[in-house]
Amino acid sequence: MYRHFPTRQALVEAAAELRFAEILQFARTNCLRDPESGQGLAQYLRHVGQILAEDQGLSASVAATVGSSAPRGEMLAQLELAVGKLIDQGRSAGTLRGDLAVSDVYMLVGALSAIIRTGSGDWRRFIGLAFDGLRPRRGN
Repeated sequence: MYRHFPTRQALVEAAAELRFAEILQFARTNCLRDPESGQGLAQYLRHVGQILAEDQGLSASVAATVGSSAPRGEMLAQLELAVGKLIDQGRSAGTLRGDLAVSDVYMLVGALSAIIRTGSGDWRRFIGLAFDGLRPRRGN
């Protein structure tokens, strides 16, 4: 496979782009499908956690080669758009607090990634605990 790419970095970047494209496709076809439930963002984060947990080697390679395992460029813009729609759906359904921002979700993804990378806890439990804080506050 390496022979089809001019450098190792190009290969790793292409693999990362495929991973992000799969996550984006999942968000579009699964998470955004049922806006009334307000559960799309939780489904999205569980999927991202599963992807990160299943292929920790790719995450490590991307971070070592590119300097970050976060999406960039147009893929970042497309993922942010999808996450923004998931947030809007959750707000409309009353399952997400009104001040939640896309940047907050990426902060959670960073924490999720760190938990998985270091083995410092149960990432599924982390998502559950995080969602307790994402619910609307009483009286708001």
